[in-house]
Amino acid sequence: MAFAYAGHNVVLEIQATITSTPEKPSKGPMWKGVLVAYIVLVAICYFPVAISGYWEYGNRVSDNVMISLEKPVWLIAAANMFVVVHVIGSYQVYAMPVFDMIETLLVQKMNFKPTFMLRFITRNLYDAFTMMFGICVPFFGGLLGFFGGFAFAPTTYFIPCVCWLIIHKPKIGSFSWIINWVCNHIITKHVIRFNV
Repeated sequence: MAFAYAGHNVVLEIQATITSTPEKPSKGPMWKGVLVAYIVLVAICYFPVAISGYWEYGNRVSDNVMISLEKPVWLIAAANMFVVVHVIGSYQVYAMPVFDMIETLLVQKMNFKPTFMLRFITRNLYDAFTMMFGICVPFFGGLLGFFGGFAFAPTTYFIPCVCWLIIHKPKIGSFSWIINWVCNHIITKHVIRFNV
């Protein structure tokens, strides 16, 4: 479950916005932030909720966990409100590269002027498109599970091992070389099969 937490996908986007110099690299603050995020979010927030939720409901929980709950109504309403706030914030972070790509294409290739109105219209049209797609696809929960497993399994298990092997170039047959190739081949094969 700790590896399923998708915060690592946003780390590079956040680190790119932090000023970094050879004297004071951004690696230090980012490492502290990642440690705090994983301790607070994963260890303190996600694990107790997952354990108590599985204890109470088992595998009978639907895609939207709020549907499985019945009482108290005020708690369900508050949880839904927090989900909406969380999704609005995280959507903006994940959609920012798409916004940038669309605006760059419009300005450089189609000769639009980079104005506030262009940004306002393109972002709202993209938001409306993604919302309509999410509403119109009746099996959206299953689709999210498929694409989540398809995208997060490689970025969580496969790519870090490959990057480590390329950067550190361990001796072939050494312990670290064997462990990384085991993760690449055996674990990744099972994780992708399980998620897909």
